[in-house]
Amino acid sequence: MPLKVGVLGAGVISEQYLQNLVTFPDLDVIFVADMDPQRARGQAAKHGVVGAGTVDELLASSAELVVNLTPPNAHLDTALAAVRAGKHVWVEKPLTTELAGAQRLLTAAADKDVAVGGAPDTFLGAGIQTALRAARTGIAGQLSSAVVAFATAGPQGWHPSPEFLFSDGGGPLLDIGPYYLTALVQFFGPITAVSALGGRAQKERTIGSGERAGTVFPVVVDTTVSALYEFENGAHATASFSFDSGIRRTVLDLTGEKGTLQVPDPNQFGGEVIFHPSNGDEAQILNTEGTQAGRGIGVVDMARSLKRGGEPRANGGLAAHVLEALNSTLEAASTRQRVELKTTAPVIEPLAPQWDPHSASTFESD
Repeated sequence: MPLKVGVLGAGVISEQYLQNLVTFPDLDVIFVADMDPQRARGQAAKHGVVGAGTVDELLASSAELVVNLTPPNAHLDTALAAVRAGKHVWVEKPLTTELAGAQRLLTAAADKDVAVGGAPDTFLGAGIQTALRAARTGIAGQLSSAVVAFATAGPQGWHPSPEFLFSDGGGPLLDIGPYYLTALVQFFGPITAVSALGGRAQKERTIGSGERAGTVFPVVVDTTVSALYEFENGAHATASFSFDSGIRRTVLDLTGEKGTLQVPDPNQFGGEVIFHPSNGDEAQILNTEGTQAGRGIGVVDMARSLKRGGEPRANGGLAAHVLEALNSTLEAASTRQRVELKTTAPVIEPLAPQWDPHSASTFESD
């Protein structure tokens, strides 16, 4: 039987989720809720969902899992409400805004014997999974280091209301960092410590599109953050996240004694994986295998894990660990001191190449 799902939050991101969730046979989306019930009803009607209304109506419904797409500052309270109603919960990134809140949520879920999952689920896509399976075969040998570089000129040129991305809780690290750090943890395991520096190239930005084009607003957070991450297995990664660059970069390179794996953008579900041998042999383009279905595949994996009695790959413990790593990076940049992490993350097995969210699962080989 499909798992009954309710979607909480009918904002912009719900469009991407709903257009996918309703196509997955292991899920039965039965309700859409929002603080604005009319908006919820509009999204429900658009995507063929029979139920819509208030948050309380969702929590009283027969939904078994709540997909929480509320704003980040509401994640904790709304996820706790779902857990207390006896429902599993999937939370869009970040899991919460602070580690203490994430730990509170995970404790409450354990007490209620329900599961917590969290975005991003891009690492379950064909690109990262192909690279992960290749790394497990030892194609590059024992991985020892990584280079991460994300850079753009910032979202102010295309986003009609970009101020929140340059205010507290914004910036390239918190906006894009979760994709890269979640991917790095798949390859190297838990992060144990971080050192970092941060800065900003501009004190103000100008909105470049929409009705408010030409509006100038202040930059409050660091718009370039450079970090050194240490991992439990002895590996390390250098990383830079920037909204200050005129050159766009999405780099994730993993190096071992036999060569380097060039991994595609972890903010996407597909992409090309290339192995560059260290002995000078010609680079190999690997056969990309897996799903590129998009947002919501983590919810499918979660549903299947609940059916078979396992833990979701994009689980709450992983999301909490990445959250701590992000906040520790900001702390390290602010204090200019190395910060040690307290949490860990579970080892996650790669998906089978044939894993398909569009096929009803037998729950035997996922």
